[in-house]
Amino acid sequence: MSRLLCSDHEENLNIAESELSYLKPQQKMYMLSGSNKKPPLPEVVRQEMDHTLSVQSPRLSALLPLLLFLLIFVGSGLYYTLQGVEFAFYQVKAPVAALPAVLLALLAGQYSFNEKLRVFVQGIGDGGIITMCLVFLLAGAFSSVMQAIGGVESTINCGLSIIPSSFVLPGLFVIAAFISTSMGTSMGTIAAVAPIAVGFAGATSLTPALTVGAVVGGAMFGDNLSVISDTTIAATRTQGCAMRDKFKQNARVAIPAGLLTLLLLFTLGQGAEVPPVEPWQFARVLPYLVVLILALTGLNVLLVLSAGIVLAGMTGIAVAPAYTLASWADDIYQGFGNMQEIMILSMFIGGIAAVMQAQGGLEWISRLVSRFMNYCRLSGRKGGGLAIGLLVSLCNLFTANNTVAIIISGSVARDIARRNEVSPQTSASVLDIFSCVVQGVIPYGAQILLAGSIAGLSPLQLSGQIWYCWVLAAGGLLMILMDKSDRNSKDFEG
Repeated sequence: MSRLLCSDHEENLNIAESELSYLKPQQKMYMLSGSNKKPPLPEVVRQEMDHTLSVQSPRLSALLPLLLFLLIFVGSGLYYTLQGVEFAFYQVKAPVAALPAVLLALLAGQYSFNEKLRVFVQGIGDGGIITMCLVFLLAGAFSSVMQAIGGVESTINCGLSIIPSSFVLPGLFVIAAFISTSMGTSMGTIAAVAPIAVGFAGATSLTPALTVGAVVGGAMFGDNLSVISDTTIAATRTQGCAMRDKFKQNARVAIPAGLLTLLLLFTLGQGAEVPPVEPWQFARVLPYLVVLILALTGLNVLLVLSAGIVLAGMTGIAVAPAYTLASWADDIYQGFGNMQEIMILSMFIGGIAAVMQAQGGLEWISRLVSRFMNYCRLSGRKGGGLAIGLLVSLCNLFTANNTVAIIISGSVARDIARRNEVSPQTSASVLDIFSCVVQGVIPYGAQILLAGSIAGLSPLQLSGQIWYCWVLAAGGLLMILMDKSDRNSKDFEG
Protein backbone atom coordinates (compact mmCIF):
# COMPACT_ATOMS: atom_id res chain seq x y z
CA MET A 1 0.00 0.00 0.00
CA SER A 2 2.81 2.41 0.86
CA ARG A 3 4.39 1.75 -2.53
CA LEU A 4 1.13 2.59 -4.22
CA LEU A 5 0.82 5.80 -2.25
CA CYS A 6 4.39 6.76 -3.07
CA SER A 7 3.79 5.96 -6.74
CA ASP A 8 0.66 8.09 -6.80
CA HIS A 9 2.50 10.91 -5.05
CA GLU A 10 5.35 10.80 -7.55
CA GLU A 11 2.91 10.78 -10.47
CA ASN A 12 1.01 13.74 -9.07
CA LEU A 13 4.29 15.54 -8.46
CA ASN A 14 5.33 15.00 -12.07
CA ILE A 15 1.98 16.29 -13.30
CA ALA A 16 2.25 19.30 -11.02
CA GLU A 17 5.73 20.09 -12.28
CA SER A 18 4.59 19.96 -15.91
CA GLU A 19 1.59 22.14 -15.21
CA LEU A 20 3.74 24.72 -13.40
CA SER A 21 6.39 24.92 -16.09
CA TYR A 22 5.57 28.57 -16.71
CA LEU A 23 6.67 29.55 -13.17
CA LYS A 24 10.06 30.80 -12.19
CA PRO A 25 12.25 28.26 -10.26
CA GLN A 26 11.63 29.83 -6.85
CA GLN A 27 7.90 29.96 -7.48
CA LYS A 28 7.84 26.30 -8.51
CA MET A 29 9.70 25.37 -5.33
CA TYR A 30 7.09 27.15 -3.22
CA MET A 31 4.22 25.43 -5.02
CA LEU A 32 5.68 21.91 -4.72
CA SER A 33 6.94 22.24 -1.14
CA GLY A 34 3.44 22.27 0.37
CA SER A 35 4.07 25.57 2.08
CA ASN A 36 1.03 27.61 3.07
CA LYS A 37 2.72 30.79 1.90
CA LYS A 38 1.64 31.98 -1.52
CA PRO A 39 4.49 32.71 -3.95
CA PRO A 40 4.37 35.81 -6.14
CA LEU A 41 2.73 34.61 -9.34
CA PRO A 42 3.56 36.20 -12.69
CA GLU A 43 1.16 39.01 -13.56
CA VAL A 44 -0.32 37.20 -16.58
CA VAL A 45 -1.07 34.09 -14.49
CA ARG A 46 -2.60 36.16 -11.69
CA GLN A 47 -4.83 37.99 -14.14
CA GLU A 48 -5.98 34.74 -15.71
CA MET A 49 -6.89 33.35 -12.29
CA ASP A 50 -8.77 36.52 -11.42
CA HIS A 51 -10.71 36.38 -14.68
CA THR A 52 -11.90 32.79 -14.20
CA LEU A 53 -15.55 32.51 -13.16
CA SER A 54 -17.19 29.46 -11.67
CA VAL A 55 -20.45 28.41 -13.28
CA GLN A 56 -23.45 29.38 -11.21
CA SER A 57 -26.29 27.06 -10.24
CA PRO A 58 -28.97 26.51 -12.92
CA ARG A 59 -30.77 29.76 -13.77
CA LEU A 60 -33.58 30.29 -16.27
CA SER A 61 -32.88 34.02 -16.34
CA ALA A 62 -29.47 33.31 -17.91
CA LEU A 63 -31.26 32.37 -21.15
CA LEU A 64 -33.10 35.68 -21.46
CA PRO A 65 -30.46 37.49 -23.61
CA LEU A 66 -30.76 35.08 -26.54
CA LEU A 67 -34.54 34.97 -26.19
CA LEU A 68 -34.58 38.77 -26.37
CA PHE A 69 -32.50 38.71 -29.56
CA LEU A 70 -34.87 36.21 -31.19
CA LEU A 71 -37.89 38.25 -30.12
CA ILE A 72 -36.51 41.44 -31.69
CA PHE A 73 -35.09 39.83 -34.84
CA VAL A 74 -37.99 37.51 -35.67
CA GLY A 75 -40.66 39.85 -34.29
CA SER A 76 -39.53 42.82 -36.36
CA GLY A 77 -39.37 40.69 -39.50
CA LEU A 78 -42.89 39.38 -38.97
CA TYR A 79 -44.17 42.89 -38.23
CA TYR A 80 -42.77 44.38 -41.44
CA THR A 81 -44.00 41.35 -43.39
CA LEU A 82 -47.55 42.03 -42.20
CA GLN A 83 -47.06 45.69 -43.17
CA GLY A 84 -46.21 44.62 -46.71
CA VAL A 85 -42.67 46.02 -46.59
CA GLU A 86 -40.20 44.47 -49.03
CA PHE A 87 -37.16 42.73 -47.52
CA ALA A 88 -39.00 42.70 -44.20
CA PHE A 89 -36.31 40.81 -42.31
CA TYR A 90 -33.65 43.28 -43.45
CA GLN A 91 -35.35 46.32 -41.93
CA VAL A 92 -33.69 45.62 -38.56
CA LYS A 93 -30.22 44.22 -39.13
CA ALA A 94 -29.38 41.14 -37.08
CA PRO A 95 -26.32 42.65 -35.30
CA VAL A 96 -28.44 45.66 -34.25
CA ALA A 97 -31.14 43.30 -32.96
CA ALA A 98 -28.44 41.55 -30.93
CA LEU A 99 -27.26 44.74 -29.18
CA PRO A 100 -30.06 44.77 -26.54
CA ALA A 101 -29.30 41.10 -25.87
CA VAL A 102 -25.62 41.92 -25.35
CA LEU A 103 -26.52 44.69 -22.88
CA LEU A 104 -28.91 42.39 -21.00
CA ALA A 105 -26.26 39.66 -20.78
CA LEU A 106 -23.73 42.13 -19.35
CA LEU A 107 -26.09 43.91 -16.95
CA ALA A 108 -28.24 41.03 -15.63
CA GLY A 109 -27.06 38.36 -13.19
CA GLN A 110 -25.01 38.27 -10.02
CA TYR A 111 -21.49 38.77 -11.35
CA SER A 112 -20.09 42.27 -11.70
CA PHE A 113 -20.19 44.04 -15.06
CA ASN A 114 -16.41 43.76 -15.50
CA GLU A 115 -16.39 40.04 -14.77
CA LYS A 116 -19.16 39.35 -17.28
CA LEU A 117 -17.46 41.60 -19.81
CA ARG A 118 -14.32 39.46 -19.52
CA VAL A 119 -16.35 36.31 -20.14
CA PHE A 120 -18.13 37.97 -23.06
CA VAL A 121 -14.82 38.96 -24.66
CA GLN A 122 -13.42 35.47 -24.09
CA GLY A 123 -16.48 34.05 -25.86
CA ILE A 124 -15.89 36.35 -28.81
CA GLY A 125 -12.23 35.36 -28.88
CA ASP A 126 -12.95 31.63 -28.82
CA GLY A 127 -10.86 29.75 -31.37
CA GLY A 128 -13.95 28.41 -33.13
CA ILE A 129 -15.51 31.87 -33.46
CA ILE A 130 -12.31 33.45 -34.81
CA THR A 131 -11.76 30.62 -37.29
CA MET A 132 -15.36 30.95 -38.42
CA CYS A 133 -14.89 34.69 -38.99
CA LEU A 134 -11.78 34.01 -41.08
CA VAL A 135 -13.78 31.56 -43.20
CA PHE A 136 -16.44 34.25 -43.67
CA LEU A 137 -13.85 36.78 -44.86
CA LEU A 138 -12.12 34.44 -47.30
CA ALA A 139 -15.42 33.05 -48.63
CA GLY A 140 -16.66 36.58 -49.27
CA ALA A 141 -13.43 37.52 -51.03
CA PHE A 142 -13.43 34.40 -53.23
CA SER A 143 -17.08 34.91 -54.20
CA SER A 144 -16.50 38.58 -55.00
CA VAL A 145 -13.43 37.93 -57.18
CA MET A 146 -15.11 35.09 -59.07
CA GLN A 147 -18.12 37.28 -59.76
CA ALA A 148 -15.89 40.08 -61.06
CA ILE A 149 -13.89 37.90 -63.47
CA GLY A 150 -16.99 36.23 -64.93
CA GLY A 151 -16.31 32.90 -63.27
CA VAL A 152 -19.84 32.50 -61.98
CA GLU A 153 -21.43 32.94 -65.41
CA SER A 154 -19.00 30.53 -67.06
CA THR A 155 -19.53 27.91 -64.36
CA ILE A 156 -23.30 28.14 -64.66
CA ASN A 157 -23.26 27.81 -68.43
CA CYS A 158 -20.84 24.90 -68.15
CA GLY A 159 -23.15 23.18 -65.70
CA LEU A 160 -26.29 23.84 -67.74
CA SER A 161 -24.61 22.34 -70.80
CA ILE A 162 -24.06 19.08 -68.86
CA ILE A 163 -26.85 18.78 -66.27
CA PRO A 164 -30.54 18.65 -67.31
CA SER A 165 -32.62 21.34 -65.64
CA SER A 166 -34.62 18.83 -63.58
CA PHE A 167 -31.39 17.52 -62.03
CA VAL A 168 -29.98 20.89 -60.97
CA LEU A 169 -31.25 20.68 -57.38
CA PRO A 170 -30.33 17.00 -56.81
CA GLY A 171 -26.95 17.65 -58.42
CA LEU A 172 -26.18 20.53 -56.07
CA PHE A 173 -27.19 18.40 -53.08
CA VAL A 174 -25.01 15.45 -54.15
CA ILE A 175 -21.97 17.66 -54.84
CA ALA A 176 -22.29 19.38 -51.45
CA ALA A 177 -22.87 16.08 -49.63
CA PHE A 178 -19.85 14.47 -51.28
CA ILE A 179 -17.53 17.38 -50.49
CA SER A 180 -18.78 17.77 -46.92
CA THR A 181 -18.42 14.05 -46.19
CA SER A 182 -14.87 14.13 -47.55
CA MET A 183 -13.89 17.33 -45.70
CA GLY A 184 -15.84 16.74 -42.50
CA THR A 185 -17.02 20.35 -42.45
CA SER A 186 -20.12 22.10 -43.69
CA MET A 187 -18.71 25.63 -43.65
CA GLY A 188 -16.04 25.01 -46.27
CA THR A 189 -18.55 23.20 -48.46
CA ILE A 190 -21.03 26.07 -48.36
CA ALA A 191 -18.29 28.59 -49.08
CA ALA A 192 -17.23 26.61 -52.17
CA VAL A 193 -20.59 25.55 -53.63
CA ALA A 194 -23.11 28.22 -52.60
CA PRO A 195 -21.92 30.79 -55.18
CA ILE A 196 -22.54 28.22 -57.92
CA ALA A 197 -26.03 27.58 -56.55
CA VAL A 198 -26.79 31.30 -56.63
CA GLY A 199 -25.72 31.42 -60.26
CA PHE A 200 -27.97 28.48 -61.17
CA ALA A 201 -30.90 30.30 -59.58
CA GLY A 202 -30.16 33.37 -61.67
CA ALA A 203 -29.96 31.35 -64.88
CA THR A 204 -33.11 29.30 -64.29
CA SER A 205 -36.58 29.83 -62.84
CA LEU A 206 -35.51 28.21 -59.55
CA THR A 207 -35.46 30.45 -56.50
CA PRO A 208 -32.13 31.23 -54.77
CA ALA A 209 -33.52 29.96 -51.47
CA LEU A 210 -34.23 26.57 -53.03
CA THR A 211 -30.86 26.14 -54.77
CA VAL A 212 -28.80 27.38 -51.82
CA GLY A 213 -31.00 25.34 -49.46
CA ALA A 214 -30.04 22.23 -51.41
CA VAL A 215 -26.37 23.07 -50.87
CA VAL A 216 -26.80 23.68 -47.14
CA GLY A 217 -28.71 20.40 -46.83
CA GLY A 218 -25.94 18.50 -48.59
CA ALA A 219 -23.35 20.20 -46.41
CA MET A 220 -25.21 19.14 -43.25
CA PHE A 221 -25.40 15.57 -44.59
CA GLY A 222 -21.62 15.34 -44.54
CA ASP A 223 -21.30 17.26 -41.29
CA ASN A 224 -23.48 14.63 -39.62
CA LEU A 225 -22.16 11.46 -41.25
CA SER A 226 -18.46 12.09 -41.98
CA VAL A 227 -16.07 10.13 -39.75
CA ILE A 228 -13.72 13.12 -39.59
CA SER A 229 -16.40 15.64 -38.64
CA ASP A 230 -15.86 17.36 -35.31
CA THR A 231 -19.46 16.57 -34.34
CA THR A 232 -18.91 12.85 -34.97
CA ILE A 233 -15.71 12.86 -32.95
CA ALA A 234 -17.35 14.74 -30.07
CA ALA A 235 -20.39 12.42 -30.07
CA THR A 236 -18.39 9.18 -30.06
CA ARG A 237 -15.95 10.34 -27.39
CA THR A 238 -18.60 11.63 -25.01
CA GLN A 239 -20.69 8.46 -25.37
CA GLY A 240 -17.81 5.99 -25.30
CA CYS A 241 -18.51 4.14 -28.54
CA ALA A 242 -16.42 3.15 -31.53
CA MET A 243 -16.51 5.34 -34.62
CA ARG A 244 -17.56 2.45 -36.86
CA ASP A 245 -20.54 1.59 -34.63
CA LYS A 246 -21.78 5.17 -34.64
CA PHE A 247 -21.29 5.41 -38.41
CA LYS A 248 -23.35 2.28 -39.05
CA GLN A 249 -26.16 3.43 -36.79
CA ASN A 250 -26.11 7.00 -38.14
CA ALA A 251 -25.99 5.82 -41.78
CA ARG A 252 -29.26 3.92 -41.31
CA VAL A 253 -30.91 7.30 -40.84
CA ALA A 254 -28.79 9.72 -42.89
CA ILE A 255 -28.64 7.75 -46.15
CA PRO A 256 -32.42 7.10 -46.44
CA ALA A 257 -33.01 10.75 -45.48
CA GLY A 258 -30.60 11.81 -48.23
CA LEU A 259 -32.35 9.62 -50.82
CA LEU A 260 -35.76 11.01 -49.85
CA THR A 261 -34.35 14.53 -50.10
CA LEU A 262 -33.04 13.80 -53.61
CA LEU A 263 -36.50 12.63 -54.65
CA LEU A 264 -38.08 15.74 -53.14
CA LEU A 265 -35.57 18.07 -54.81
CA PHE A 266 -36.08 16.31 -58.16
CA THR A 267 -39.84 16.92 -57.82
CA LEU A 268 -39.36 20.57 -56.85
CA GLY A 269 -36.99 21.09 -59.77
CA GLN A 270 -39.45 19.87 -62.40
CA GLY A 271 -40.56 22.49 -64.89
CA ALA A 272 -37.62 24.78 -64.28
CA GLU A 273 -37.11 27.09 -67.24
CA VAL A 274 -33.57 27.19 -68.58
CA PRO A 275 -32.48 29.86 -71.08
CA PRO A 276 -30.20 29.02 -74.01
CA VAL A 277 -26.68 28.16 -72.87
CA GLU A 278 -24.21 30.93 -73.63
CA PRO A 279 -20.53 30.41 -74.56
CA TRP A 280 -18.24 29.87 -71.59
CA GLN A 281 -14.49 29.72 -70.96
CA PHE A 282 -12.87 26.83 -69.12
CA ALA A 283 -10.22 29.15 -67.66
CA ARG A 284 -12.88 31.07 -65.75
CA VAL A 285 -14.33 27.79 -64.39
CA LEU A 286 -10.89 26.51 -63.29
CA PRO A 287 -10.74 28.30 -59.89
CA TYR A 288 -13.99 26.60 -58.81
CA LEU A 289 -12.70 23.21 -59.93
CA VAL A 290 -9.44 23.70 -58.04
CA VAL A 291 -11.30 24.74 -54.90
CA LEU A 292 -13.54 21.66 -55.10
CA ILE A 293 -10.60 19.31 -55.70
CA LEU A 294 -8.54 20.81 -52.87
CA ALA A 295 -11.57 20.53 -50.59
CA LEU A 296 -11.84 16.82 -51.38
CA THR A 297 -8.20 16.28 -50.37
CA GLY A 298 -9.02 17.38 -46.82
CA LEU A 299 -6.87 20.50 -46.96
CA ASN A 300 -7.72 23.15 -44.37
CA VAL A 301 -10.61 25.28 -45.60
CA LEU A 302 -8.65 28.50 -45.01
CA LEU A 303 -5.89 27.27 -47.32
CA VAL A 304 -8.46 26.08 -49.88
CA LEU A 305 -10.18 29.47 -50.05
CA SER A 306 -6.86 31.34 -50.08
CA ALA A 307 -5.69 29.28 -53.04
CA GLY A 308 -8.99 29.97 -54.77
CA ILE A 309 -8.62 33.74 -54.28
CA VAL A 310 -5.08 33.72 -55.71
CA LEU A 311 -6.00 31.54 -58.68
CA ALA A 312 -9.14 33.59 -59.42
CA GLY A 313 -7.15 36.83 -59.39
CA MET A 314 -4.44 35.40 -61.66
CA THR A 315 -7.11 34.07 -64.02
CA GLY A 316 -8.83 37.45 -64.19
CA ILE A 317 -5.59 39.23 -64.98
CA ALA A 318 -4.77 36.66 -67.68
CA VAL A 319 -8.12 36.49 -69.49
CA ALA A 320 -9.57 39.98 -68.91
CA PRO A 321 -7.30 42.81 -70.15
CA ALA A 322 -9.13 45.40 -68.06
CA TYR A 323 -8.68 43.41 -64.86
CA THR A 324 -5.64 44.62 -62.89
CA LEU A 325 -3.97 44.03 -59.54
CA ALA A 326 -5.81 47.07 -58.22
CA SER A 327 -9.12 45.61 -59.38
CA TRP A 328 -8.28 42.31 -57.69
CA ALA A 329 -7.41 44.02 -54.41
CA ASP A 330 -10.60 46.09 -54.55
CA ASP A 331 -12.76 42.98 -55.16
CA ILE A 332 -11.14 41.18 -52.21
CA TYR A 333 -11.88 44.13 -49.93
CA GLN A 334 -15.44 44.34 -51.23
CA GLY A 335 -15.86 40.65 -50.40
CA PHE A 336 -14.64 41.34 -46.87
CA GLY A 337 -17.24 44.10 -46.56
CA ASN A 338 -20.03 41.79 -47.70
CA MET A 339 -19.34 39.58 -44.67
CA GLN A 340 -19.37 42.38 -42.09
CA GLU A 341 -22.92 41.70 -40.85
CA ILE A 342 -22.44 37.97 -40.39
CA MET A 343 -19.09 38.43 -38.62
CA ILE A 344 -20.45 40.93 -36.10
CA LEU A 345 -23.47 38.74 -35.38
CA SER A 346 -21.32 35.62 -34.94
CA MET A 347 -19.09 37.39 -32.44
CA PHE A 348 -22.07 38.73 -30.50
CA ILE A 349 -23.67 35.28 -30.36
CA GLY A 350 -20.39 33.72 -29.21
CA GLY A 351 -20.06 36.25 -26.40
CA ILE A 352 -23.70 35.92 -25.32
CA ALA A 353 -23.44 32.11 -25.26
CA ALA A 354 -20.33 32.27 -23.05
CA VAL A 355 -22.08 34.54 -20.53
CA MET A 356 -25.19 32.34 -20.55
CA GLN A 357 -23.10 29.26 -19.82
CA ALA A 358 -21.22 30.98 -16.98
CA GLN A 359 -24.54 32.13 -15.51
CA GLY A 360 -25.89 28.56 -15.42
CA GLY A 361 -28.31 28.77 -18.35
CA LEU A 362 -27.20 25.57 -20.07
CA GLU A 363 -27.17 23.68 -16.77
CA TRP A 364 -30.79 24.80 -16.30
CA ILE A 365 -31.64 23.19 -19.66
CA SER A 366 -30.09 19.89 -18.52
CA ARG A 367 -32.12 19.95 -15.30
CA LEU A 368 -35.26 20.81 -17.27
CA VAL A 369 -34.88 17.76 -19.49
CA SER A 370 -34.37 15.49 -16.47
CA ARG A 371 -37.49 16.86 -14.79
CA PHE A 372 -39.42 16.53 -18.04
CA MET A 373 -38.50 12.85 -18.23
CA ASN A 374 -39.63 12.27 -14.65
CA TYR A 375 -42.85 14.22 -15.11
CA CYS A 376 -43.83 12.39 -18.30
CA ARG A 377 -42.59 9.11 -16.85
CA LEU A 378 -40.42 8.55 -19.87
CA SER A 379 -38.21 5.54 -19.50
CA GLY A 380 -36.64 2.80 -21.54
CA ARG A 381 -34.93 3.25 -24.87
CA LYS A 382 -37.65 5.41 -26.42
CA GLY A 383 -37.86 7.79 -23.47
CA GLY A 384 -34.08 7.97 -23.12
CA GLY A 385 -33.58 8.64 -26.82
CA LEU A 386 -36.21 11.36 -26.87
CA ALA A 387 -34.66 13.00 -23.80
CA ILE A 388 -31.18 13.00 -25.38
CA GLY A 389 -32.56 14.49 -28.59
CA LEU A 390 -34.42 17.20 -26.67
CA LEU A 391 -31.38 17.96 -24.53
CA VAL A 392 -28.93 18.50 -27.39
CA SER A 393 -31.53 20.41 -29.45
CA LEU A 394 -32.12 22.91 -26.64
CA CYS A 395 -28.37 23.30 -26.05
CA ASN A 396 -27.85 23.92 -29.76
CA LEU A 397 -30.61 26.53 -29.83
CA PHE A 398 -28.80 28.53 -27.17
CA THR A 399 -25.20 28.01 -28.33
CA ALA A 400 -25.70 28.09 -32.14
CA ASN A 401 -22.84 25.58 -32.41
CA ASN A 402 -23.55 21.87 -32.84
CA THR A 403 -20.13 20.69 -31.67
CA VAL A 404 -20.30 22.78 -28.50
CA ALA A 405 -23.87 21.57 -27.89
CA ILE A 406 -22.72 17.94 -28.07
CA ILE A 407 -19.81 18.53 -25.70
CA ILE A 408 -21.98 20.40 -23.18
CA SER A 409 -24.77 17.81 -23.17
CA GLY A 410 -22.53 14.75 -23.60
CA SER A 411 -22.11 13.72 -19.96
CA VAL A 412 -25.81 14.18 -19.14
CA ALA A 413 -26.76 12.30 -22.32
CA ARG A 414 -24.48 9.43 -21.40
CA ASP A 415 -26.05 9.18 -17.95
CA ILE A 416 -29.55 9.18 -19.49
CA ALA A 417 -28.45 6.47 -21.94
CA ARG A 418 -27.01 4.31 -19.16
CA ARG A 419 -30.12 4.56 -17.00
CA ASN A 420 -32.49 3.81 -19.88
CA GLU A 421 -30.47 1.10 -21.66
CA VAL A 422 -29.83 3.17 -24.76
CA SER A 423 -26.81 1.82 -26.63
CA PRO A 424 -23.75 4.09 -26.93
CA GLN A 425 -23.92 4.13 -30.73
CA THR A 426 -27.58 5.16 -30.58
CA SER A 427 -26.99 7.96 -28.06
CA ALA A 428 -24.02 9.21 -30.11
CA SER A 429 -26.13 9.14 -33.29
CA VAL A 430 -29.03 10.95 -31.60
CA LEU A 431 -26.65 13.67 -30.36
CA ASP A 432 -25.12 14.16 -33.81
CA ILE A 433 -28.39 13.96 -35.76
CA PHE A 434 -30.43 16.40 -33.72
CA SER A 435 -27.60 18.88 -33.23
CA CYS A 436 -27.09 18.96 -37.01
CA VAL A 437 -30.84 19.32 -37.58
CA VAL A 438 -31.06 22.35 -35.30
CA GLN A 439 -27.80 23.85 -36.56
CA GLY A 440 -28.99 23.52 -40.15
CA VAL A 441 -32.25 25.42 -39.66
CA ILE A 442 -31.69 28.09 -36.99
CA PRO A 443 -31.44 31.49 -38.73
CA TYR A 444 -28.55 32.62 -36.51
CA GLY A 445 -26.38 29.54 -37.09
CA ALA A 446 -23.10 29.92 -38.95
CA GLN A 447 -24.14 27.77 -41.92
CA ILE A 448 -27.31 29.71 -42.77
CA LEU A 449 -25.63 33.03 -42.03
CA LEU A 450 -22.82 32.23 -44.47
CA ALA A 451 -25.16 30.91 -47.16
CA GLY A 452 -27.54 33.83 -46.71
CA SER A 453 -24.71 36.34 -47.05
CA ILE A 454 -23.46 34.72 -50.25
CA ALA A 455 -26.97 34.53 -51.73
CA GLY A 456 -28.17 37.91 -50.43
CA LEU A 457 -31.08 36.22 -48.64
CA SER A 458 -32.63 36.69 -45.22
CA PRO A 459 -31.64 33.80 -42.93
CA LEU A 460 -35.31 33.20 -42.18
CA GLN A 461 -36.08 32.89 -45.90
CA LEU A 462 -33.41 30.24 -46.20
CA SER A 463 -34.07 28.19 -43.05
CA GLY A 464 -37.42 26.91 -44.34
CA GLN A 465 -35.77 25.54 -47.52
CA ILE A 466 -33.25 23.20 -45.88
CA TRP A 467 -35.32 20.15 -46.72
CA TYR A 468 -32.71 17.58 -45.78
CA CYS A 469 -32.63 18.72 -42.15
CA TRP A 470 -36.40 18.37 -41.80
CA VAL A 471 -36.32 14.89 -43.36
CA LEU A 472 -33.37 13.96 -41.12
CA ALA A 473 -35.32 15.06 -38.04
CA ALA A 474 -38.19 12.72 -38.99
CA GLY A 475 -35.70 9.91 -39.56
CA GLY A 476 -34.08 10.54 -36.19
CA LEU A 477 -37.43 10.26 -34.42
CA LEU A 478 -38.17 7.00 -36.22
CA MET A 479 -34.76 5.64 -35.19
CA ILE A 480 -35.54 6.40 -31.54
CA LEU A 481 -39.03 4.90 -31.65
CA MET A 482 -37.79 1.75 -33.43
CA ASP A 483 -34.49 1.35 -31.56
CA LYS A 484 -33.46 -2.31 -31.32
CA SER A 485 -29.70 -1.82 -31.01
CA ASP A 486 -27.61 -3.79 -28.56
CA ARG A 487 -26.68 -1.84 -25.46
CA ASN A 488 -23.88 -4.23 -24.54
CA SER A 489 -21.35 -2.70 -26.92
CA LYS A 490 -17.75 -3.68 -26.25
CA ASP A 491 -16.83 -0.04 -26.56
CA PHE A 492 -19.24 1.07 -23.87
CA GLU A 493 -17.62 2.15 -20.65
CA GLY A 494 -19.99 2.08 -17.75
